[in-house]
Amino acid sequence: MKKYLLSLITFLIPIFTFAQEQKSFGDKIDDAFAEYTTPLVDLIFYPVTIAGKDMPIVIILLLAGALFFTLYFNGVNFRYLKISIKTASGKYDKLDHHVPADQEIEVKDGKIIDTVQLTGEVPGEVTHFQALTASLSATVGLGNIAGVAVAIAIGGPGATIWMIVAGLLGMASKFVECTLGVKYREVDADGKTYGGPMYYLASGLKEMGMAGFGKILAVFFAIMCIGGSFGGGNMFQSNQAAAQLTQLMGWDGPNAGLYVGLVMAVIVGLVIIGGIKRIGSVTEKVVPFMAIIYVGAGLIILGINYDMIPYAANQIWEGATNPNAAFGGVVGVLIVGFQRAAFSNEAGVGSAAIAHSAVKTRYPASEGLTALLGPFVDTVIICTMTAIVIIITNAKHNLFTYGNLDAASNVMLNATNQPINGVDLTSVAFDSAIPNFSIVLTIAVILFAISTMISWSYYGLQSWKFLFGKGKVSDITYKVLFLIFLIVGASSSLGAVIGFSDAMIFAMVFPNIIGLVLLSPKVKKELRKYLNAIKIDKMDATIHKESKEVKEI
Repeated sequence: MKKYLLSLITFLIPIFTFAQEQKSFGDKIDDAFAEYTTPLVDLIFYPVTIAGKDMPIVIILLLAGALFFTLYFNGVNFRYLKISIKTASGKYDKLDHHVPADQEIEVKDGKIIDTVQLTGEVPGEVTHFQALTASLSATVGLGNIAGVAVAIAIGGPGATIWMIVAGLLGMASKFVECTLGVKYREVDADGKTYGGPMYYLASGLKEMGMAGFGKILAVFFAIMCIGGSFGGGNMFQSNQAAAQLTQLMGWDGPNAGLYVGLVMAVIVGLVIIGGIKRIGSVTEKVVPFMAIIYVGAGLIILGINYDMIPYAANQIWEGATNPNAAFGGVVGVLIVGFQRAAFSNEAGVGSAAIAHSAVKTRYPASEGLTALLGPFVDTVIICTMTAIVIIITNAKHNLFTYGNLDAASNVMLNATNQPINGVDLTSVAFDSAIPNFSIVLTIAVILFAISTMISWSYYGLQSWKFLFGKGKVSDITYKVLFLIFLIVGASSSLGAVIGFSDAMIFAMVFPNIIGLVLLSPKVKKELRKYLNAIKIDKMDATIHKESKEVKEI
């Protein structure tokens, strides 16, 4: 095993060493990737025509899965929202010390029958809230700031409502995958957890007599996750963060990106070396802080322009139900909104299940219910906030014309007729209401990017260990490679490489959704078990001492 890992390092390090020295080397890599990976990328994002508009098949699969899980679990994403919030806050942590029977609770003479009392340490490494913030740190970021702005510019205000719908449905997918992540995780002798789709695909399908099929899906998922962690979860993030910081500081030297990348590598390295415990302790502070600043600024703008909120709501509704033909009609706007939500919250991709599997709990469904808050925060709150701010500020200042973009999907400003990207468009919108807020937004973008890299490093590491073993050499090898890719991403412009990596992230959808559908009955049992435990906690009754079984775990 060590021989293979060392060979891989020997092969890759010279490439990254010379990438900075030879200016055209990055272009050569980019061209090579474009030539050999374009067919695979085209396959993953293969378009299906709906009412004359193309929609990637992977997005259709995500939405179909989300709708199926919403119906199969009787609206779990709506019915148990209150329980989800209480679980995330730790209100039900005490339930980890007893487990009810799988059937409905039976009470006789004020005594609850058939429960199992558990002693010993609760397995896991982080709290519910830490797991949630670690997962959110991987999704809340550039997609919410840049992606939403471009989506609104392309599809008009009506795209907002379809983003919300997709986000609400995606909560059910998140519930299923994160419940399974905890159910089939592995815990070693030191208490370290290893979980995610790799494990529930291999172990869960093995229980159903499909061991070979499950192993194939698990290995495919792990390979795609590693690739995604190096590119979309790392290189793209470091590239965007470096670009924003060098622009803010006015650094225009040829090696500015390299120096920023080295500093970010040190920061990220100090966090990821501590594993999921340190990642969780960092993200539980950084993610709420960033979200409060961003959402708070949005609320200030809405407060200043409170009289325009009805106008924005009307624009969103009219744009969704009766859109301009230039946006492709209802279907065209719907596709834009659904795609943005899918790219933003990653519900159904399976990545979040890796972070959530490290939670301290004996109830898998408790973390599934915690996890479903992710798409709600990411898409329903933050993406919607961005959209409304852009709609209102555009109406007041005539910043751009909906549907007016160049070939590279940059929005054309009305005042200058110059192209502007999604991050800068959001900056202009916020700046028009809060002078110089673009500086704060730039800092937020950098922090979002760093937090995304931190979480994706954990996702990739878990997949790497699934394939190459859980030893120290395996651990260090992945982390070194991750930091090398971070530096290359900050100092290069490898469009095709990052594009291929994005495709790898969404390739994870195919094995994951298959596994989620097949394993849904097991999730239903886990949900009933957790709800029964909550029912016990709320009952005005005591556990029957004679029927209570005690287990050391």
